[in-house]
Amino acid sequence: MINKKTIAVVVPCYNEETQIGVVIDTMPDFVDRIVVVNDCSKDRTAEIVQGYIGRDQAQTAVIPRLPAEIEPTFFNRADIVVLEMRKAEEKKYHAHVIVNDNDTDRIVLINNVKNQKAGGALRVGYKWCRDHGIDCTAVMAGDAQMDPAELYGICSPVVFDGIDYVKGNRLRHKASRIMVPKKRYFGNSVLSAMTKVASGYWSVSDTQTGYTAISLSALNAIDLYDIYHTYGVPNDILIKLNIARCTLREIPIKPVYAVGEQSKMKIGKVIPTVSWLLIKGFFKRITKKYLLNDFHPIFLFYFLGLIASLAGLYFLICIIYGLAADVTISLGTYLGFVSLLVASFVFVGFAMWFDVYDNERLQR
Repeated sequence: MINKKTIAVVVPCYNEETQIGVVIDTMPDFVDRIVVVNDCSKDRTAEIVQGYIGRDQAQTAVIPRLPAEIEPTFFNRADIVVLEMRKAEEKKYHAHVIVNDNDTDRIVLINNVKNQKAGGALRVGYKWCRDHGIDCTAVMAGDAQMDPAELYGICSPVVFDGIDYVKGNRLRHKASRIMVPKKRYFGNSVLSAMTKVASGYWSVSDTQTGYTAISLSALNAIDLYDIYHTYGVPNDILIKLNIARCTLREIPIKPVYAVGEQSKMKIGKVIPTVSWLLIKGFFKRITKKYLLNDFHPIFLFYFLGLIASLAGLYFLICIIYGLAADVTISLGTYLGFVSLLVASFVFVGFAMWFDVYDNERLQR
């Protein structure tokens, strides 16, 4: 525990038989639960984790599952409705097996029945922590790329300052350009720039790091079953958190590579896939946050900017077609294109300005 708050670490892993032992052996003593989610590994990952269960000698808090039923009173009908919604959501999660779920084991092993990628593993790990009322849930990959000495700093803003979500930031480290592979550094920079716009966290960087900590209130605020299944996980979570108006803080961490891990990421596939996820996420955020949940001029300016852009595109097509077909193009067509182009820049510019201002208070 830290500051009398329970701490859990979710460890998603797939074929990490050479690394998972390192992660468990170096886990700090203040961690009450190590929730290992084995994503249908084909090697001995699950067997190795099972060997650790029951023989971990670290002090651990008793963490019972939250009650399955609530005694109704005159005032708690809303709480009962939320509990009923949670029960209905159970069928939306993919099939998984909780190998051990008693009150005292420090290590909890969850096996996915089928491989669900990084996001699928994170869903059920987060769900276990939410259902057991863990105050602060961190994430450390099973490949030992995350320094356990930095875990206290990752968790501290959640347990001491009430921050909802804390992210490690490798790009602030002086050695990042040398330590981080060039392809990853480039891909991370591109996706980070796009994520700023899509998520509304305009000061965020190193969006692809998985070294994070999240509060119980934030876990309750987002739909865990709907977390994106593969490498767009951190980007998707940021969008969901912003819609829920959760606070964010970034903590500088060191980049760790060449410790025996084998990367499963292919940058050429990741960037197009995550880019499309971010485009959809942007429109979802603007619509839900600034139209459906609480109307704000941000939605109006973005919408007008989109309409002006589409109309300007029509005039541009007319101009290109006229030039190609050697047809006389009217002055009105040129003026229409220029006017709409300027209008789209103005509308989008105002929208982004309002967006930045509205979200400044969420990054602390």
